[in-house]
Amino acid sequence: MKQVLVAVVVIALVATGLGAVALAVLAGQDDTPASTPPVAPTTTPEPSATVPPSRGLARYYSQSLDWSSCQGDFLCAKLTVPLDYRHPGGETIDLALLKVPAGDPGARIGSLVVNPGGPGAPGTQYAAQAAQVFGQPLLDRYDVVGFDPRGTGASDPVDCLSDAQLDDYIAMDPDPDTAAERSSYMGWVGTLGRGCADRSGDLAAHVTTVEAARDMDVLRAALGESTMTYFGASYGTKLGATYADLFPDEVGRMVLDGAVDLSIGPRELALEQAGGFETALRAYVQNCLDETDSCFLGDTVDEGLQTISTFLAGVDAKPLPTSLDRDLEVGNAFYGIVAPLYNRDYWYILSAALKQGLAGDGSTLLQLSDLYSSRGENGYTDNSAEALYAISCLDDPYAIAASQVAANLPDFERASPTFGAVFAWGLTGCGGVRATSTVQPRDVRAKGAAPIVVIGTTRDPATPMKWAEDLADQLDSGVLVRRDGDGHTGYHAGNECVDRAVEGYLVDGAVPEDGLSC
Repeated sequence: MKQVLVAVVVIALVATGLGAVALAVLAGQDDTPASTPPVAPTTTPEPSATVPPSRGLARYYSQSLDWSSCQGDFLCAKLTVPLDYRHPGGETIDLALLKVPAGDPGARIGSLVVNPGGPGAPGTQYAAQAAQVFGQPLLDRYDVVGFDPRGTGASDPVDCLSDAQLDDYIAMDPDPDTAAERSSYMGWVGTLGRGCADRSGDLAAHVTTVEAARDMDVLRAALGESTMTYFGASYGTKLGATYADLFPDEVGRMVLDGAVDLSIGPRELALEQAGGFETALRAYVQNCLDETDSCFLGDTVDEGLQTISTFLAGVDAKPLPTSLDRDLEVGNAFYGIVAPLYNRDYWYILSAALKQGLAGDGSTLLQLSDLYSSRGENGYTDNSAEALYAISCLDDPYAIAASQVAANLPDFERASPTFGAVFAWGLTGCGGVRATSTVQPRDVRAKGAAPIVVIGTTRDPATPMKWAEDLADQLDSGVLVRRDGDGHTGYHAGNECVDRAVEGYLVDGAVPEDGLSC
């Protein structure tokens, strides 16, 4: 799962795993199978597995993981890494790990490290949903290992806002169209940037993707693996590609699904992502027209999009009542609409939510927004919204001034007449960032790495197909797989061709044909 909090952050990239499960719960279809408590296997690392890249990191690379039963059915442990890799003898961070042991221990290949994206989504919960996210060949042959990257989930989470502030931030108009709204919006830009530095201290300056990728190599060593076998979705593709560039000799079998283009800057990423969401929304409306004799949104795709735009404008003018303890504000309505676009299987939930909203009740859209932002009945269940900002803006603090938004609007509105202005305003988001990093950006090539499979989906809302094509070209050993379809990410999404390619590679080492179209 996770989110596209473009209200103040330029871009957020998410995977389907957690979101699909959350939406299934809302739809009353949670079929998570029961299982018996696991037993931690005993492994002996190969001698080459724990060789550190520098003497100062030896104590991290030689650590043993103390696995214990957790959440009833899984194994959990903590991994210790340095806060600052320049000073490995200084302060440390403990990263949360969760392992789902291989279903067929006798045929076990090793550990499959997974990351769901975000940035900021907890990888432990992604692994905990492995039965829904991954196919049986992977579940049988691999221990699926998820980790909460530094600053996220249970791994020394960054904190930027109180829950009440986060409610207001997510609910605000992501396309401010009055002077008062623009003032409020830019006020949040400053509040969020100050909050991360004030509430998180030194940690706020050490949650870069490069540092998280270095943590992954410590994890590889602690797992006793000489090479890294990895499945990353959405932002997890940036994390995986960065790992491959830092440690090309340690790359084993790697799959990057719903790829991020690392060759372009934040403005281009936001512009192309805006187009991706417009494409997905048009596909949703076209499906409504194709599946029903009379689509409730209108008689044409353009009419349907106008209905949605008019609805959002109405909610901006007058929030809708709900069955919860909050009204549906326009920011929540936006996230409630985009959330189901990530998975075609849940478009019917979007239709139900919009019908209800058009009738004056915002309850289901607010529930969808809450699921999207990890808000539970008693507050937020993780810090993904704050971590998304902290990581994105530390990696690249690019921002434009509010006065420059108008000049950018024409390009963004051409890319997405429905959502373009939201993404254009998102370009201001990192303008308030206070934390700074000494980590230098990398020209990611991963020269010398084993083949890296990169997957793109033609109508992916969050990571357009073009990004997968570009990342596969950028990586020296990139192998492109195209999925023709809807929704975010391509593996385990109902396309047998993609599933065979991924599982054939991860299980048997069979590299797919470069440019394979599925």
